Amino acid sequence: MADYDLIVWNDRLVTGIDKIDEQHQILVNLFNEANTKLTVNNNAEFLEQITRDMLSYALYHFETEEELMQKYSYIEDTIEDMNTHIRQHRSFSAKVVAVHNDIKAGILISREDLLSFLNNWLIDHILNTDKQLAAFLLASEQYRSNNKV
Repeated sequence: MADYDLIVWNDRLVTGIDKIDEQHQILVNLFNEANTKLTVNNNAEFLEQITRDMLSYALYHFETEEELMQKYSYIEDTIEDMNTHIRQHRSFSAKVVAVHNDIKAGILISREDLLSFLNNWLIDHILNTDKQLAAFLLASEQYRSNNKV
């Protein structure tokens, strides 16, 4: 069984966009809670709850990011980056839904596979895709004037 360290929130994960950083901290906390509570032998009900909670909050978070993209014209400036970002959101959601549906059908995901997927996706998405969006927003005159940056 692979052990995953808890994700410690640090400056490396900070995007500089308060709303996004606050939501990322909640996602990190959800991952850490799953990491702490998951065992080798989890029951379906518990796995369903974890995937449901993660998906629910992730969808809320994705909506926030996508609203910021629209509001501050990320679409017009970097359509390819925006499409990649949204594709990553949809891909994550589809994977979590598939895992959730498998669990309901009696096909349980291993602790290692679930934590590996969540950890790798979350860290990679924050450090790369979300930081790219944040850099765009922080360089946007409209964003800075609306948010007193």
